[in-house]
Amino acid sequence: MKIFRLYGNSYQSVTCEFEAKALNEVGFRRDHEASIPADEVGARYEHIETLHLVAEAEGGVQSETEQLLLDRLLEEVRSAVARLPEGGIAIVENERGGRDQPKPQQKISNVIERGENKLHFHYSVEPPLRVALYRARG
Repeated sequence: MKIFRLYGNSYQSVTCEFEAKALNEVGFRRDHEASIPADEVGARYEHIETLHLVAEAEGGVQSETEQLLLDRLLEEVRSAVARLPEGGIAIVENERGGRDQPKPQQKISNVIERGENKLHFHYSVEPPLRVALYRARG
């Protein structure tokens, strides 16, 4: 069970790199373990469903809250991949670097705790991370 992403004219296996300190927080890195020509996916695999994965997190420390969000999104990805039948694959459908690249969205509010003004951070992922699940044919 692997996760793939389109690079040029082939789907290549990737690992998740969801890191708050990275420029592209919801990132994937090619692991060079497997590759499938894009025009063969339909012949080799049958689409089961496409999931729209999101996550949210709130807290008082910005970096910790953003990483919590990314950890929750990673758990959603792992849960989706775990649902695959034997020999199945997952394909990340969002465009790389495009307008539909999932990114953490931040909202900051002021809260009063014990008479002191504090910042409160709320993160969500928009747009959703789209992961298509496929089973092997025949």
